[in-house]
Amino acid sequence: MAVTETPSPPSAEKRARPSLRHRLGSGLPTDQAASWLWTGGVALLALILRLVGLDKPGEKIFDEVYYAKEAHDLLLFGVERDKEGTGAGYVVHPPLGKWLIAGGEQLFGYNALGWRISAAFVGALSVLLLARIARRMFGSTLLGCVAGLLLALDGLHFVMSRVALLDIYLMFFLLLAFGFALRDRDSTRSWLLRRAEAGHDLSGGSGFRVPWWRLATAVAAGCALGVKWSATWYIVALVAITLWWCVQARQSAGVLRPVRDTLVREAGWVVVFGVVVLAVYLSTWTGWFLSDNGWNRNGDPWPGPSWLPASIGNLWEYHVHAYEFHTGLHAKHDYQSTPWSWLLLGRPVAYYYSSDPGCGSDNCSAEVLALGTPLLWWSFIPALVMTGWRWLAGRDWRAGAILLMSLGAGIVPWTFYPTRTMFYFYTLPALPFLILAVTLALGMVLGPGRSAAPGLVANIDDRDRRLIGAVAVGTYLVVIAATFAYFYPIYTGEQMTYDSWHSRMWFDSWI
Repeated sequence: MAVTETPSPPSAEKRARPSLRHRLGSGLPTDQAASWLWTGGVALLALILRLVGLDKPGEKIFDEVYYAKEAHDLLLFGVERDKEGTGAGYVVHPPLGKWLIAGGEQLFGYNALGWRISAAFVGALSVLLLARIARRMFGSTLLGCVAGLLLALDGLHFVMSRVALLDIYLMFFLLLAFGFALRDRDSTRSWLLRRAEAGHDLSGGSGFRVPWWRLATAVAAGCALGVKWSATWYIVALVAITLWWCVQARQSAGVLRPVRDTLVREAGWVVVFGVVVLAVYLSTWTGWFLSDNGWNRNGDPWPGPSWLPASIGNLWEYHVHAYEFHTGLHAKHDYQSTPWSWLLLGRPVAYYYSSDPGCGSDNCSAEVLALGTPLLWWSFIPALVMTGWRWLAGRDWRAGAILLMSLGAGIVPWTFYPTRTMFYFYTLPALPFLILAVTLALGMVLGPGRSAAPGLVANIDDRDRRLIGAVAVGTYLVVIAATFAYFYPIYTGEQMTYDSWHSRMWFDSWI
């Protein structure tokens, strides 16, 4: 007679594995190939919008008078020259953004198309980046496309993608760095999961890996710093976010002392991160190092250590002068504004204005106004409030990162310099993260989908609830698109009657 054996219950370790895999999993949707088609389509739309009429106006507008010329100087001499083109030019921003402008000039010539084309492509790439980042954060290709579409239809991003200024490149590299940091988060959690499932000890400094995504974050951050020094606050925020995510990963893995173990394990990599950022930043000055004609390239004898090259000392002195300029910039400007007014669109910046005739009326206007799509920007404020609630009430890792990268790094630091001359377009690097706050809110309105990330929305199975949410989100997107279309003429310098132009000046401070 056969004896049927009663199977023994699974061990505690085996029972814990599904829970551990759930806690450390990325929650990414499975539509990898299709997601590239959708997000790529949104980026293509953004590119087409930015390329149409890119060479209009055909003259240099606003600070293009500086950056387009300096980019051309880099092509000819490897360094910036003075206004006359006969001597070294003293400039206060690093070279990388101007090198990118110079790439377009090299391909298309020293003309309006040439000095703007790079910004258009980088702007479209940033739309693709944000769509992929939102998809990874929220576990939804739909929400990724929503985020990308909102960025594509924002007036400030649109205008900055069509002018030869530096801020679009700064925004791109910071967004790229955040995307790499997000990949590092998932990589760290996957590594801990593999070690736990293999039975390894997760505490202390046991185990070794090279965090390649973290090093990529440092490279992108160094590039951002090589465009503008205002990247500094974002870099500090990225380091804080990376360490915080490492602590959370160890908490999810059940490590007893996640903070201590993170400091033990990651402190060395923070140092490496800083070294990589500095090395990449210095590499952006290669033209200055290789030339004898750069400003202060052969300055006074270096009084520092003899083992340090004199060129490093001269570059340091250059940076001291540039820092004094930035901190001492207090001159009044017609379009200056305060950080507290930026989200309210208190004072946008006019890059170009013409009253030349030709519109079929006695009074004509044509303007390029750096103005965010108003209804989108005004929705940032309630979205940030909701994001703060998500972080305080549920410790949502997405909400915390969004708040730190938008308000913490992008707006609040400017309040430390109350007398400095500042402009609304300084918010551009924070814009993608403000849009992520709106996307988080829209995800809650939309309701859960089959691929929604855990914890993004309440687990409601009511189909009517999701239908109402879809209608609400769709209506919001249509309203934003219609608002963008209404303001499109003053984003592109289109000639119109004065009355038509004035009807778009909703507030006196916009004039």
